[in-house]
Amino acid sequence: MGRMAPKRTTAAVRDARQVQAGLDAAVRSIAALKSVDEALQVIVDQLRPLVGAQYAALGINDSEGHIERFITSGMDDATRRAIGPLPEGHGLLGLIIRENRPFRIPDLNTDSHRYGFPPNHPPMTSFLGVPITVKTTSVGRLYLTNKIGAAEFSVDDQALVETFALHAGIAMENARLHEQLQRLAVVDERERISKDLHDGIIQNLYGVGLSLEDVPELMAEDQADAGARVERAIDSIHLTIQDIRNFIFGLRPELLEGASLGSGLASLVAEYRHNTMIDLELRLPDDVPEPSAEATGNLLAIVSESLSNIVRHSRASRATVELLTTEGGGYELRIADNGIGFDPAQVGKLGHQGLANTRERAARIGAAVRIESAPGQGTRVVIAVGPPSAQRRPGAPS
Repeated sequence: MGRMAPKRTTAAVRDARQVQAGLDAAVRSIAALKSVDEALQVIVDQLRPLVGAQYAALGINDSEGHIERFITSGMDDATRRAIGPLPEGHGLLGLIIRENRPFRIPDLNTDSHRYGFPPNHPPMTSFLGVPITVKTTSVGRLYLTNKIGAAEFSVDDQALVETFALHAGIAMENARLHEQLQRLAVVDERERISKDLHDGIIQNLYGVGLSLEDVPELMAEDQADAGARVERAIDSIHLTIQDIRNFIFGLRPELLEGASLGSGLASLVAEYRHNTMIDLELRLPDDVPEPSAEATGNLLAIVSESLSNIVRHSRASRATVELLTTEGGGYELRIADNGIGFDPAQVGKLGHQGLANTRERAARIGAAVRIESAPGQGTRVVIAVGPPSAQRRPGAPS
């Protein structure tokens, strides 16, 4: 008898280590998620086998205490559909929401707080419910039922679920913050698009409308002048259509998704060359750098923004996109035109957003921006990217 105890202890230690390893793996997988819905589903799917429960669920309640999301694990889709609408938070589910503390119950069917199951609900007996909180604020509830291999959930099971709930709450909050940042980014991008449209395309169309306002009167007084105005308006509309095509192309990064820097530059130049009257030239070195996907995406967006500015503002007849390698593994991306130029110090006052966007994108990848322009002398935008050791890693702080 005395020699059997160490074996049981060894087995218990081994089981505890397996549970801890499973918990660590689950927490890592959840923390990596950036979608709330994905995080909720992975939480219940990872927790259920760790605790040895037949069913698991995660409920999210609104500000009034009603369950607004209910994610399940261990239950097939047909059963879930047969049960019907989401639970309303009566009985034990509502009790945990109201009291915000754990409940461990041997048999749901005999507990005084029971409310009953809807039709087609699978039978459930043992129950373990634990709140999920972040900084004392309740963000959800974990529910587990039907302990496998035992009559009820143990104190150790509850401790494991409470530990899991702590990590799950942090992961859920991180996912929520990530989604909020994405929404803010969308709002910022919409504002930028609105300003860019108003700055160029809308103003052009407004000017065309003004030029045509008195055409009906001119038809009776000077048909030649009226005809000339209409022809100029048609030309302006054609240019605006090209501008819109280029603008849309700049808003569709999926057209260049997965492209290398060289092929992406070639695609952009071909698109703008096809849709404008500007003589556009691409110059690439024999050995084109292959930066990270993040750096490539930002550089291609900078080129698209610069070419769009050339088409819309420069009145240029020629432009070049040139990539040069520098010492130590760095390189420079240059976009130049022979247009009317501008005073870089006046860009903010003029309301143009393109150069501000260029600086922001360059800063994301640790690149330097140089703007060379003057009235009547064309413009050159230079993006200098240092050697790999000096480049910013994706996600590194600014």
